[in-house]
Amino acid sequence: MNHRFPAYWLASLSTIAVIAVFLGGCSGGQNLKSGETAGPTRSQPAPAISSAAATPRPRPEHKAGDVNGRAQNVPLPIRAELTDRNTKEGLEEYTKYWFSLLSYGFETGDVAASSKQTSPSCVFCSALKKSIAAGYQKGGWLAGGHLSTPSVQSNFKIGASRQQVVVQVIQEETTYYRADKSVGRSPAPGSNTAAVVLATYAHGKWSISDMHPLR
Repeated sequence: MNHRFPAYWLASLSTIAVIAVFLGGCSGGQNLKSGETAGPTRSQPAPAISSAAATPRPRPEHKAGDVNGRAQNVPLPIRAELTDRNTKEGLEEYTKYWFSLLSYGFETGDVAASSKQTSPSCVFCSALKKSIAAGYQKGGWLAGGHLSTPSVQSNFKIGASRQQVVVQVIQEETTYYRADKSVGRSPAPGSNTAAVVLATYAHGKWSISDMHPLR
């Protein structure tokens, strides 16, 4: 099965200091007799600041996959607090987060994070997972395939056991490489498609329970 999103999906959706304060200490005043003047006061030396502490450690540079090898230093998407809220906004933010995890899987071959957020009942999700894993077998890898979700709209119903979300999914062109750097098969062109996602809220968290392409 082609592991990218099917080209027959419709593309009908519209796109939607730290402030450091240094407080210095003040020296106390002197009691002077009449006619006397205050002598020079010694200023307290400023505390030494470690250059290691003052300079943040640079993050390893992200490198996209290409003919020379798989992607490197791919940051794992961060789950925002809003994604765990049982609200329309929380559901839509969670859906974006889930697709960012799926995109991470395309780029790295690691689908563990998205799998933890997905119910086994989602047949299409399972097929995507297996197909991504196949692209990374025997030392192979994928280049491209990045996913973005410019439009995520839910018809949120309070108290419903499952919620529905309509998602626009844009995917970049995907190239398949073998371990010897040869192209495994013809690159899959980029796509602009749509899907209906079903999500379930339980135990304070969302999970994807099913997904269907819009025909």
